[in-house]
Amino acid sequence: MSVAKSVDGAPAVLGYLVTLPNANHEIHEAIAGNSNTPDEAIALLARLTSDGSLLEFITLNQQRLIRSPDLIDAILLNPARTPEAERRAKETRREFFEKERGARQIAEELRARGNSAAAEFFESAELASGELTVDDAWLIAQHIEVSDADIDDSWLAREFIEEMLVETPEQLAANAQAVIKAESLQGDVSPERISLIRKIMFMTVKDRVKLALKGDREARGILIRDANKIVATAVIHNPRVTDREAENIATMRSVAEEVLRLVGMNRAWARSYPIIHNLARNPRTPMATTVHILPRLHTNDLKSLAQNRNVPEAVRRQAYRISEVRTSQG
Repeated sequence: MSVAKSVDGAPAVLGYLVTLPNANHEIHEAIAGNSNTPDEAIALLARLTSDGSLLEFITLNQQRLIRSPDLIDAILLNPARTPEAERRAKETRREFFEKERGARQIAEELRARGNSAAAEFFESAELASGELTVDDAWLIAQHIEVSDADIDDSWLAREFIEEMLVETPEQLAANAQAVIKAESLQGDVSPERISLIRKIMFMTVKDRVKLALKGDREARGILIRDANKIVATAVIHNPRVTDREAENIATMRSVAEEVLRLVGMNRAWARSYPIIHNLARNPRTPMATTVHILPRLHTNDLKSLAQNRNVPEAVRRQAYRISEVRTSQG
């Protein structure tokens, strides 16, 4: 028993103990819980044992299951497995093997079809750690249009991304519901659209950032409302965003302030009067951005803005001052 529990136990000895016919449950559990026991020995134990509780104990070590697909097979083929042992083994297989293999197969098929932009996405996608199924992935692939070569992600602080990778199921659900609610305020949202929103919003942060950079207009329209500021910001860096999209984004009151600031900083969009006019009228736009925009607005629009109770008082006052100066100067 002491050898089975020893943290210094030799792997070969621990492997031999598995084959002893008279070893009891306590010894087998100690062997299974010893990190020095070879994975192959645990797989053998899982095949030979008739102890369902031991199989349950083995499945508690998910890292070992991930390292050893043969161990998962041994558990699932053992008629003594308990429902809980079966559930854990199947869940690990699905999350860490079937999804990963499915993503690779999807990427290969997409390349064969000439859709390299989507293939690139799934070659690095984190389907195994997210809620996206392989079937969902095929739907997402239809909304990817930008190749990696056309992406500039130099703005992205990768160490910052790492800090935001973990989101609870509750956070993901709330994020998806917030996007659905925001879209419903603009009109009816079809069941298909709601389904797409949920599929996208239940992806990992890393995958949502990548989709924001590579996605089509429909995907961008969803991710611009993401509660995660990095994801929403990534949409602005998507090279396919049009002036019309930027004009619409400038009106949104549910997006991150950083998104509106970046719209105002974009030189091309800053030359579009409808875009800067929308930014000035959006109470969500950062004050510094709005103040920078005001001198470029038409006098009539400044007068209207000065009376707009939806914008901050400081904006109204500044709009009034500029319009008064222009009027007095004739």
